[in-house]
Amino acid sequence: MKVEAWIFTILTVFFLIVTPSYWLVTHETTGTAALTLTFFLSLMITGYLTLISRRIDARPEDKQEGEIVEGAGEVGFFSPHSIWPLLCALTLALVMVGLVLGWWMVIIAGALGMASLTGLIYEYYRGDYAH
Repeated sequence: MKVEAWIFTILTVFFLIVTPSYWLVTHETTGTAALTLTFFLSLMITGYLTLISRRIDARPEDKQEGEIVEGAGEVGFFSPHSIWPLLCALTLALVMVGLVLGWWMVIIAGALGMASLTGLIYEYYRGDYAH
């Protein structure tokens, strides 16, 4: 987390310098307000990451002598041959088309979406791959 905190510290200092410079050059209130809010957002994220980096144990990438092997671990399980993500994507496409053509298609896509999402969630609770 220390690397991320340093990156946002650099960003915060950048916006601290750029915001008054922008105001002096352009005298534009909208852009200056946006840069000021961006500075405070960056400051907030910097403070959060700094506090969190003090509270948690150092990650392998935060250590000076950290090894790549220390950061290795289980990435996760990815379904090798599932049709359900495709059906969920098609449902989302149908919802977007429905927003253009008419609400009746969104309602139909919502019903299909419930079915495809249920199939995706409960895929490994029945059949050959039940656990």
